[in-house]
This record gives sequence, structure tokens and C-alpha cells, in this order.
Amino acid sequence: MLDINSCAILNNGVKMPWLGFGTYKIEYENASVDYIRKALEVGYRHIDTASVYGNEPIVGQALKESGIKRNEIFVTSKVWNNKHGYDKTLKAFEDTLERLNMDYLDLYLIHWPKKLNKETWKALERLYKDKRVRAIGVSNFKVHHLKEILEDCEIAPMVNQVEYHPQFQQTELKEFCTKNKIQLEAWGPLMQGKIFDMPLMHELATKYNKTIAQVALRWDLQTGVVTIPKSINENRIKENCDLYDFEISKEDMEKIKNLNTDIRIGHDPDTITF
Repeated sequence: MLDINSCAILNNGVKMPWLGFGTYKIEYENASVDYIRKALEVGYRHIDTASVYGNEPIVGQALKESGIKRNEIFVTSKVWNNKHGYDKTLKAFEDTLERLNMDYLDLYLIHWPKKLNKETWKALERLYKDKRVRAIGVSNFKVHHLKEILEDCEIAPMVNQVEYHPQFQQTELKEFCTKNKIQLEAWGPLMQGKIFDMPLMHELATKYNKTIAQVALRWDLQTGVVTIPKSINENRIKENCDLYDFEISKEDMEKIKNLNTDIRIGHDPDTITF
């Protein structure tokens, strides 16, 4: 991981930048285009969105206005829970492309596990075979959800995007994904701001002369997890990608590991009602 252009290699050989820019709650307004454009200006080449975020048109507009070639940017979106099922998922994908004003995606994910996981996954396999998307995967899947997909799929998931941060390290899931060559990706890497309340992170930020966010994101990368921080502050957008001039020591990595409590910040995939 030499710089922001460094990539993880997915199980189908596709390169996915280790660091991406998250767009959750960046809603439809003129300033939102500026946030994404700023991220592209400072070097991000991986943008994560979803249909439920309501900002796919913003992402598409920002990418178009950036002047950067489409094949130089890794774009992810996700199918929402009310669009599960084979036919609904295919239609949802077409709607996403239309909103993004693109003719393909780099990664398409099932946003949350639901009863129609298998039918929805068959639709993603179809999109992949038809070369409408370069990689397919899931989001918020636990081990038992992944096993359900893997038991009879033609194409194994390439990515699992989940809540992952020092307080919630998902050790069993991470080991399962590694064993099955599924790249783990972190959402909420800064614990929705709660990471700034952790004394150890303050201590390490001082030690490495970095921000708390930079230490947390560097920890993600050193654990082999793709990460997608989100910010609407221009300085933080730049700071969050300045991760390549330091390395956290093994001793300090172990200290961060010991912060794990297995307590989520977000929803439990087994109990969601949306």
C-alpha cells in the first residue's frame, strides 16, 4: 500500500482501491457535487454509493464534471431491500445506471441480507456474466448469510462490506472471508465520530503525529480491509487519504486490537425491520 492508488486484488482479478470515498448522507444539493469532486481532486479513485442514499445522480454528475476517465474510477452501488428478487434486482440495477449516467458498474452489492438473498444473488451473477458489472458482492452479511450464498452459487461474492472499526472487529467474519477469498470492506470506520472519544486513539495520534481518523484508517489498511471514510469537510477529505507516510507498529496494532468489544454502532443484520 504505497499510495492512494494501491489496490486490493479481488478473487476474479479485478483491482479495487484500498481507500474509497463514502457518500452516505451526502444528499442532493449543489454542495454535494463539490464534496465528491474535491475527493477526486485530492486523489480518491473509489466512490461508494447506494440507491437508498438518494445521491446516485450527484455521484454521476461529479464524476462527469471531474474530467477523469470512467475506467480510472472504481464505482460501487447497492440494491436496496425492497428490490430483492431476480427481476426486481435486474430492474434496480438498470435504474442505478440511469441515475449515475453510466453503462457499467465496478461493484454491485446486496445492501442487506433478506429472505430473497439467493434469487437476488442469481440476478447479480447474471449482471456479472453479461459484463454489466466488473465485480459483485454483498454488504452486512454475517457468516451464516455467506454460507447460504456459497452453498449453491455459480460465482462466489468478491466483497463483503460491513461495519468494521476498533470497537467492532468481526474477527470470525474476517477469518471466514479471508478463507473464502472474499475481500472485507469497512463502513463506519470512524464509528460515526465515536472513535474520537477513545483515549488510546488520542495517544496514538500524538505518537504518530497524525489525526485520530488517520490512525484508525491506517489500522484498517494494515488489517487488510478496504475502507471508505466519508466527510463533507474539505480538510478532512484530504487528511483521510494522507495515510501512506507512516506505519502503525505491531505493538500498537495489538493495542488497537484489544479495543474490541463486539459492540455495534449500526444495525444487526439479523434483526433489521427495514
